[in-house]
Amino acid sequence: MRVTNPPSETCDASLPGAMQGWAMTLDTIIAHAASAHADRPVVSIAADGAVLRRTYADVARDARRMSAALLVRGIRRTDRIATLLWKSDDHLVAWYGAMGIGAVAHTLNPRLHPDQVAWIAAHGGGRILILDPQFVPLVTAILPALPAIELLVVAGADDVAATIGGTPAMTFAQFLAEGREDVAWGGFDELTPSGLCYTSGTTGDPKGVLYTHRSNFLHAITANQPNGLALRTTDTVLPIVPMFHANAWGLPFIAPMTGAGLVLPGPRLDGASLHRLMEREGVTFAAGVPTVCQGLLRHLEETGASLTTLRRMLIGGSAVSRALIEAFEARGVEIVQGWGMTETSPLAAMTAPVGDEGALTREAIVTRKSVQGRIVFPNTAKVVDEGGHALPCDGVSAGLLKIRGPIVVDTYFGAGATALDGDGFFDTGDIAVIDPQGFIRLVDRAKDVVKSGGEWISSIDLENMAMSHPQVLRAAVIAVPDETWGERPLLVVETGDDRPSPAGLIDHLTPLVPRWWLPERIAYAAIPLGATGKIDKVALRRLLASDAAPDLIATR
Repeated sequence: MRVTNPPSETCDASLPGAMQGWAMTLDTIIAHAASAHADRPVVSIAADGAVLRRTYADVARDARRMSAALLVRGIRRTDRIATLLWKSDDHLVAWYGAMGIGAVAHTLNPRLHPDQVAWIAAHGGGRILILDPQFVPLVTAILPALPAIELLVVAGADDVAATIGGTPAMTFAQFLAEGREDVAWGGFDELTPSGLCYTSGTTGDPKGVLYTHRSNFLHAITANQPNGLALRTTDTVLPIVPMFHANAWGLPFIAPMTGAGLVLPGPRLDGASLHRLMEREGVTFAAGVPTVCQGLLRHLEETGASLTTLRRMLIGGSAVSRALIEAFEARGVEIVQGWGMTETSPLAAMTAPVGDEGALTREAIVTRKSVQGRIVFPNTAKVVDEGGHALPCDGVSAGLLKIRGPIVVDTYFGAGATALDGDGFFDTGDIAVIDPQGFIRLVDRAKDVVKSGGEWISSIDLENMAMSHPQVLRAAVIAVPDETWGERPLLVVETGDDRPSPAGLIDHLTPLVPRWWLPERIAYAAIPLGATGKIDKVALRRLLASDAAPDLIATR
């Protein structure tokens, strides 16, 4: 692994007064939680709705047993341990158990197509696969494509067959019984790999991002600084975002690091289930993608329910509309928008307040919250033109967004060449502007921007304006060919039973966007979501090209 910013050659650690060479390894986080925050709760919701209550002391104890059992099975440093699990205390135990001895926790996304799960699992090369019982049929079907798997460990089951698909199998409890609690953790370099996550693979095969102990450790610290999440021991944290989605945005490391209580909701992420869980467990902070947060908001609107303990919510994964921000903040919930990628660990920018907000109107503050935020120290970002030249941070000049820092990928797993440019920057694939105060606003994904008559139309901005219509649940903008302008925007909207007319939508959009952005055609359809809850534009394009495509209604 290439180090792009090596220590100065003039530094001599042997000089009097040098500090301890203490490795930043992730086992120290759960060990600290077990010592300083032993009784803080870890609450898990099983797939059947059962509530499991543990503490950080419990998780650390079982993680040590997990480490010892892995060693008994011959697992060594950098070996991959695959997980096909919902968020649960067993998943935490598996993570810290693997990482504590320098093995790698490789999360698999059960929402993906079975062929993709098989491809990612095979590429990761895990030797042991830990899974929830509901995924036994899936794993049985893909096992022929996973020759490296030596053992299946089924979590949340009282009993399993001795073999599944010809592969030895046992329960999670049986596996833990093979280990002891006195295993030694740590003792390896902080650049040792710790976790393996794959990108969503919307173009080509997914790419593996191999996190190190150092990168995840630094991400936990940088994301939780005062201008970031600022979580404390008095918080109770609900990561709605799954653990297989870029490490649940680092919250399984940040919560035990701070002693915040942790609530893991399992697969039931509908608005009613989330609201019930938040109220019962006293959740003060939650994190999720906009589509899931919209489901929670709809439940509140339809039932008249309130949020009595939730004070802040991090929303990321895709752009957050003004309407969503305003609706939650009207209910007393501060919204923090976060931006990042699997390749950035993932939180790289957040909408922290700045010193001038006392002089701003409420509308201006919401406008600032609706962009992607300022880059989190110690990372740096820039926008460049197509020739690679840096553009000014004037809030107007749009270019390719590039980022560099200790939480940013260098080389994809299994790839021979670095993913960085000659200056050590990673190309995010986003088109963005940066204003004089450092706030990043995404104009579009480079592959999604609509290039009409030589000018860019931001699909993100047009979607957000469409979703500010009270009858629009979701909106997506797709570029379609046009003989005159090259490309024009096609607006696809998902609504409830009370559907606005095309003319009504255009009337709503007209004062909000430039007139030349207004779409000539609108389609009404159920908008497909990808495996991480984002709008799946690849699937949407396939739908629009299929025999089942919705009618395209002319607006003018």
